Amino acid sequence: MTARARLTRMDRRGFVKALGGGVLILVSAPALAAPEWELEAQGPRYPSDINAYLHIAEDGQVTLFSGKIEMGQGVMTSLGQMAADELGVDLDVMHVVMGDTASCPWDAGTWGSMTTRFFGPAVRAAAAQARLVLTDLAAQRLGVPRAELVVEKGVVYHTANRDHHVSYGDLARGQQITHTVSEKAVLKSVREFAVMGRSPKRLDGRDKVTGGAKYAGDMRLPGMLYARILRPPAHGATPRSVDTSAAAAMSGVTVVNQGGLVAALAADPELAERALEAIKADWDVPPATVDGDGIFAHLVSEAGDPQTPVSEGDLAAGRTASARTLEVEYHTAYVAHAPVEPHTSLADVKDGKATVWASTQSPFGNQPQVARALGFQIENVRIITPYVGGGFGGKSAGLQSVEAARLSQIVGKPVMVDWPRRDEFFNDTFGPAAVLKIASGVDRAGRITFWDYQVYAAGGRGADVLYDIPNRRVRIYGGRDREHYHFFGTGPWRAPGANSNKFGYEQQIDAMARAAGMDPLEFRLRNTKDPRAVAVLRAVARASNWTSRAAIRRDGRGRGLALGADAGAYVAHVADVTVDRATGEVKVEKIWCAQDMGIVVNPRGAEMQAEGGITMGLGACFSEELTFQGGRIITKNFDSYEFTRMSRVPEIEIVLVPNDRLDPQGGGEPSIINMGAVIANAIYDATGARMTRLPMTPERVLAEIRKT
Repeated sequence: MTARARLTRMDRRGFVKALGGGVLILVSAPALAAPEWELEAQGPRYPSDINAYLHIAEDGQVTLFSGKIEMGQGVMTSLGQMAADELGVDLDVMHVVMGDTASCPWDAGTWGSMTTRFFGPAVRAAAAQARLVLTDLAAQRLGVPRAELVVEKGVVYHTANRDHHVSYGDLARGQQITHTVSEKAVLKSVREFAVMGRSPKRLDGRDKVTGGAKYAGDMRLPGMLYARILRPPAHGATPRSVDTSAAAAMSGVTVVNQGGLVAALAADPELAERALEAIKADWDVPPATVDGDGIFAHLVSEAGDPQTPVSEGDLAAGRTASARTLEVEYHTAYVAHAPVEPHTSLADVKDGKATVWASTQSPFGNQPQVARALGFQIENVRIITPYVGGGFGGKSAGLQSVEAARLSQIVGKPVMVDWPRRDEFFNDTFGPAAVLKIASGVDRAGRITFWDYQVYAAGGRGADVLYDIPNRRVRIYGGRDREHYHFFGTGPWRAPGANSNKFGYEQQIDAMARAAGMDPLEFRLRNTKDPRAVAVLRAVARASNWTSRAAIRRDGRGRGLALGADAGAYVAHVADVTVDRATGEVKVEKIWCAQDMGIVVNPRGAEMQAEGGITMGLGACFSEELTFQGGRIITKNFDSYEFTRMSRVPEIEIVLVPNDRLDPQGGGEPSIINMGAVIANAIYDATGARMTRLPMTPERVLAEIRKT
């Protein structure tokens, strides 16, 4: 059995021993900022505060251990590229082990495009230091100064005599060396890259194309049971009575009713479903006072006092200096994560220990949750994350892992909890609805004079002021996670909050340009000196062959522009649309996206992430909206919740703006943030109708057209 195989069957204590010979490189770095419940997952670890492991084995194979997870975003490959380049090996000798709390270093979770921005530097530092360690060993072996050595494809050569060389595998053989390093190791420059900056085949590609990829729902254990769990008809409902007798009488069915957890379990998931249907429950349901139309007034009235992260200049003086002022209120709906793979966990609790295979973005966050639910010490809980079929922020919490673990502990058998689609929608932590109130002004020279921005429920991400505005204020009301504020769970939804904020923000900029009689591109360039903002604006203008659009056409064909920044990256979009003025139907013809994300580790991977963000954003633009009445979720499946269909995806052109002076930045989220605004601005250009609510359904578009 290989060392890697043994790692899947061991606890942390045996980690170094299981690796056997070779060189193990550890990176110590300050822990990343994380919510308090996630920081509990750090616990005692060996060694402490570890952010990266690299192991060079005796056969020259290299293993990278990462607490991050792979959910389709391609980080298994990009992290492997970073390590391979700094180490001086080919990508095909790299193996990446991810998301296993028994063998990987602690990590808060996979979100916020933090894998590349924060874990990436640690990986590069580890690999760079490993290269120094190995060249030191080579210098001793070859009897030459280290300065006379060069590394190519895992072989250390003497530059004066290339016949004089030794491979990494030979150096590692018979050694058991452990080194702890800091992030101050010398890294390669861009011109030295041999693996980064290229687009190799993905390390997970073959598994996913051939069907060999394993997800949590693919796991099987002897004697395992499938669980179907009783849910209330609405959030906030409490049971008056629960009758499980009919289900318990069914052959092959086990019923659990303990501590508020009511479930039917069977070896066949369809039998478990029928047994759940046989359970009779009576509920007290709170009256529904708010629905999708009334939620916006509720969010404003219940918001409480604001935070004011930005307050500069004199707003009154800015108003006085304005030739035109605009005050507009924008609304965005609750949106579901709707991953194709629902939340799933398989738990096996026995002999005082728990092993959980979980579809989660935060294995180390799930670990203490499960431990608390079982009454275990954290070291007795192991979370293993196979491939994850999409998360988008919605798989950060671990309710399904807790449910599976509790049920396994109760029945004494392995239990799989795989939420049916109705549970997926009921338990989702939805992207919150939001209200944006914006007052702004522009002078006769086309310069923004003041900016008074208020956001309710979406938070401050994306509300930062990108333009040169002397008099400005930003107020943030409410929060995504305030219990009294929403009637069901809310949480991060791909670039959380930035989608809502940019929907209002960049429409307001467009409206000021129109009020000033200026082309939207010229107006933005006049009002920002930020070199990165200017670079992406000019890049998207070149790619789309932008021409002045100072006057709207109202002929049903429109073009929009939007600018944003998120996760360390800058992004600008142009969209061409056609609007049917008789029906309100909008067809997106093409989208251009220019993105400055610093050094690009994997160009094709970056393009794919940008394309995915744009496609997901189109769903929120046109159709994605949760239907609810108070705590009762009306939306239960994809027959009533429509995201972007393939037939609606337009031609997409991605432009990666070179910026090799900046370390790699986020790529998974920036491209989505402008989608609402760029489409709305294009609709305005085509019709003169200003869209102030997401999603922009045909009925809403038609209503605004009629107003104009």
